[in-house]
Order: sequence, then structure tokens, then C-alpha cells
Amino acid sequence: MISSAVILGATGILLIFMPEEVAHFFKFAETATILFQILGALYFGFAMLNWTAKANLIGGIYSRPVCIANFTHFSVGGLALIKMVLHHNYEPVTLSGTILYLIFAVFFGYVFFTTPNSRA
Repeated sequence: MISSAVILGATGILLIFMPEEVAHFFKFAETATILFQILGALYFGFAMLNWTAKANLIGGIYSRPVCIANFTHFSVGGLALIKMVLHHNYEPVTLSGTILYLIFAVFFGYVFFTTPNSRA
């Protein structure tokens, strides 16, 4: 939870405060900057959710929605990034982001599909 909160938070802050630079780096139109800021707000909100839930038993009855949201986000995002990497883009930044998304998808999938051990 902490690692996903830190990565999502850093990405969110980058997108909120530097949308023009990110759009230029990925060769998007400058009009896409508002979308990058909205996406940054989404990432930062997710980071705050994960940060505040870090002490809870994730996957248990009370934090199951947090697990489902993270699993869905990283799974769908990872699949979309795989499609992009395979068809269009082999840049190291995109490839490393894809790998990171897939790692988080596997971890959150494991937590989602297994029963948590509360005695650990």
C-alpha cells in the first residue's frame, strides 16, 4: 500500500503541476494539459486512499473495496499499456510504467483472490 501510494502520489503531483511538460514529453497536443491535470488529481486521490488505508488489513471485509479499486485500476491500466507498447511505443518510460502496473496488478490480484491472514 505504501509503495503504490508513493508512486501514484508522485505521478499525480507531476501531472498536476507539470502538465505542459508531460504533454510535450509524450508528444501530445498542448490542449491535453487539462486532461493531464485531471488525471493527476485522480492519481493523487488514489494515493491518498492507499496511504490512509495502509494500516488496515487489505482484502478483509472492511478494506475490500480499496483492494477491488486498486486491482481494477492496475489491471485495466496494465492491459491498456501492454496494448500501447505492443502496437505503438517501445520507449523505456512507457515500458517501465507497464511493468510497474503489471506488478501492482499481480499483487493486488493476489490479495483480492486470497483470504487474508489476520494473525500475521
